[in-house]
Amino acid sequence: MADQTRQFVSLGMFIIDEFEFIDPKQKTRRSEEPQIGGGGTYATIGARIWLPPDEVGMIVDRGHDWPETIQNQLQAYGQDMWLYRDDKSRETTRARNTYREDARGFQYLNPRVRITPRDLSGTKLEDPKTLHFICSPSRARIILNEVANRPGWTPVTIYEPIPDRCIPEELPALLEILPQISILSPNAEEALSLLAMPLDVTRGVVEEAALQLLSFGVGAEGRGVVIIRSGHLGAYVANVERGGQWVEAYWTPSDSDRVVDVTGAGNAFLGGLGAGLHFTKGDPFEATLYGTISASFVIEQEGLPHLEHNTSRTETGELWNGSKPQKRLESLRKRIRNRVET
Repeated sequence: MADQTRQFVSLGMFIIDEFEFIDPKQKTRRSEEPQIGGGGTYATIGARIWLPPDEVGMIVDRGHDWPETIQNQLQAYGQDMWLYRDDKSRETTRARNTYREDARGFQYLNPRVRITPRDLSGTKLEDPKTLHFICSPSRARIILNEVANRPGWTPVTIYEPIPDRCIPEELPALLEILPQISILSPNAEEALSLLAMPLDVTRGVVEEAALQLLSFGVGAEGRGVVIIRSGHLGAYVANVERGGQWVEAYWTPSDSDRVVDVTGAGNAFLGGLGAGLHFTKGDPFEATLYGTISASFVIEQEGLPHLEHNTSRTETGELWNGSKPQKRLESLRKRIRNRVET
């Protein structure tokens, strides 16, 4: 058994990302340095922004080619949050992200090591209160069956469907597992594609998609939540009990200079959401604000946000990209409150 129950654990894989930029008028350019990647990694950092290292976690599978630079970067966020597994007979999972004008491609370069709840048994990550996973509906069924077969463990489940399985043909498989999902969270394009709706992302269309997904019966007795992440439009949160509500993005279109790279923002949002559920006693609407702030830190640079410890005489605590998450949270709450009052 784990010494301490974790608030948030992701089953997402750790990936070393490589990047390729293709300009039809110029030569192909590849980034020289590999970068930390994987939706699970970004989700875990999104939770780490709010929680100490011993309350979050994920498995990191290291191969014989494991870079020391990446090890040092991970350790900077807190040694206790990572559960390392070494296999010198294989390479670390790698993927190539290809950018061609407005299109983005993603391809695994070697075999993946998939993770299920069984891998957490007997480790410090065992039986977390919130479990996050990114996969197809068929793999989600495997994960949820393992959860159900573990007596006494009833985590909040946050399911993030992978983009290439957000197609109408996958909807029947999704419907089978929805009663076991606490929070279903595709992004706007994924939700519309899954429901065979036109890919014209407006707030009205997103609201329609969320209500349609809710009507299928999310969560036990239909009490689950749908959160559709919609970029600069914000996030739409809906459940049967309270209906739907928009939570605006922290950085608005007028703050375009602050948005450098949106890679991993949605994953980090869900990690922040998972942490927020702890602080808000399970309120998904209020917890969405925490997810929004986590995403705001991820999009400010390429790669993961920078963590440093404030050691001034008058103030202590962690700074992310030089800012305190709590101050951003208070600012977002004030902005929302002012709009409601006006």
